Amino acid sequence: MRPFTVILPDEASPLLREMLDRATNEKEYNLVTSFEDIQDLRGHDILFAIELNAIGISNNLNCILEELYNRGSDSLKDSRGGVLIHSMYNNHTKTASQQLVYLANNLGCLFPGRPVIEANSNLDNYLPLAKIYKMELKDICLLKSEELGRRLTSSQEYFRNNSIAVLHSSNKGTSNTFGMWEMVKKHLTDVEINEVYLGSGNITDCRGCSYKTCKYFGKQTKCFYGGIVVEEVYPAILNASTIILLCPNYNDMLTANIVATINRLTALFRKTKFYDKRVFSIIVSGYSGGDALSKQLISSLNMNKTFELPPKFSLMATANDPGSINAVNDIEEKAREFANHILENI
Repeated sequence: MRPFTVILPDEASPLLREMLDRATNEKEYNLVTSFEDIQDLRGHDILFAIELNAIGISNNLNCILEELYNRGSDSLKDSRGGVLIHSMYNNHTKTASQQLVYLANNLGCLFPGRPVIEANSNLDNYLPLAKIYKMELKDICLLKSEELGRRLTSSQEYFRNNSIAVLHSSNKGTSNTFGMWEMVKKHLTDVEINEVYLGSGNITDCRGCSYKTCKYFGKQTKCFYGGIVVEEVYPAILNASTIILLCPNYNDMLTANIVATINRLTALFRKTKFYDKRVFSIIVSGYSGGDALSKQLISSLNMNKTFELPPKFSLMATANDPGSINAVNDIEEKAREFANHILENI
């Protein structure tokens, strides 16, 4: 049985304490409340229980993360993580969770699909679920906390095959992002790779159909707006155990076609959850900001759409002029290592 550790950097509010009690469900666990308490956390199931202050941070959590980074890039190797997060205010829980998951993932922590349970000041983030569960908002929050604790500490059977779906909207001749993918791809042996080109701005974005309409089309593995998303993206994702997104960074945000495609996954998600599929990314920035895109992918695909986030899920580089990716120091070695890392996780 894997060791179970709870990281609780600050005094828990009554609600966070209830969430923690439901998530741990009388299981024995090691408690970490400061950086001085940290033992070797490799191979642990780790539940972060975070109380945010008025500006959306926890200084004690930052000290804990800094200590883990000081111990090296594999200080959370083979660990699995989940997050309970509460704020007395109505902001910050999402962005603070993104940052925490991003930093822990870079240290080797895997996060299962939907690893974050948020509780803001009035719990209005649970209003959509209240229509489905017919329960009080607080009771839904506690139920979801219990479900996360169970998923975090239970052994799971994952769908595994040698099929990889690669989603991109890059120009193969000039894109540094696609060039880095080509470096990675040549080391991905004995796998089936399905590259889906999303085109140049021609994917209709989600228009916010009613839940009933979205679910109706989702049951047929379709979406009201059809097109390449239904014809190529849906089949590619359903057939693959692993998804790789190629994400050039132009303005510190995902490109329009990538965003539209992620939004349009909602109809498919109504029928098929993605807990048993993994997501990786390759991000190339002209200047800086690759971490901003990584956090967007974490939020949209791992926290929301339930894709598993493997450790160190994102390969990032900086290259501006066309072809300049080839001049990045040790880029071929980094690509080879990332390819081997993908193969180890599918």
